Amino acid sequence: MKKGGRQSLLCGDPPGIVLRDSADRPSYSVDDVRDRVVLGDTFEVLRKLPPESVDLVFIDPPYFLQLPKKRLLRWKVRTAVEAVSDEWDRFPSFEEYDAFCGRLLSEARRLMKPAATIWVIATYHSIFRLGKIMQDQGFWILNDVIWVKNNPMPNWLGVRFTNATETLIWASRDKDAKRHTFDKRLAKQFGVGKVGANVWNIPICTGEERLKRAGGGKLHSTQKPEELLRRVILTTTREGDLVLDPVAGTGTTGYVAWSLRRHFVMVEINPKYVAGIEERFARGRQARPGPASPIA
Repeated sequence: MKKGGRQSLLCGDPPGIVLRDSADRPSYSVDDVRDRVVLGDTFEVLRKLPPESVDLVFIDPPYFLQLPKKRLLRWKVRTAVEAVSDEWDRFPSFEEYDAFCGRLLSEARRLMKPAATIWVIATYHSIFRLGKIMQDQGFWILNDVIWVKNNPMPNWLGVRFTNATETLIWASRDKDAKRHTFDKRLAKQFGVGKVGANVWNIPICTGEERLKRAGGGKLHSTQKPEELLRRVILTTTREGDLVLDPVAGTGTTGYVAWSLRRHFVMVEINPKYVAGIEERFARGRQARPGPASPIA
């Protein structure tokens, strides 16, 4: 059904959405983790999952912006600049960043079904490194998609262009993979012109959609807009597919998958983010139009 010009189609409630990983748990079946966010270290969790079990992977890895620890200030007005300063975005070197992302991508590739695809999103700081790692591991790049933010954060220093884009790489598991899912009809609706071009104009996450901390600030500094994930999931999965996000953050991937009658499994190590995910799903249930219906 349509609501406010956007598809609003919610699947059944995933009961007990949070599953806490345990060191004495040697493995998980798909049934164990379907429609769950697993609280734990992603590498420990992913290695316990069965191979060739997911239909789509979405990874929003750390950007590794290499920002100074001190607060950035706008010139003249001397007010603080909002920037990604979280510990999860800090690495001692490019080599350690590459090793982290390479390991994450390798685990994701093992879990992909033969016809599954993967999306990886990043800014100019790291997207080129990620693309090389993916090609070196055997992924076959199908497209890049440029996310154009029509409300980007301003560049207050005025020494370079305002960064108003992020790049998504869409790839299959390997060059010989066949029959991946792609809805060309929807791609034409979302892209530029009649050909479904690889440019998506979507505002950054703001307003009620943005999850907040108890004090009122952002819960997560790089929460992705639901519309971005809606386009990813609608164009490259079918109802009932299983979508994996191994670094879930505030859970946008799983929440949107749930709303579009897809299954999900998410992994997140930060308990504060997981609590935000729980609250997000609780609000989604309350806003459900009509009685819950089971997932296809």
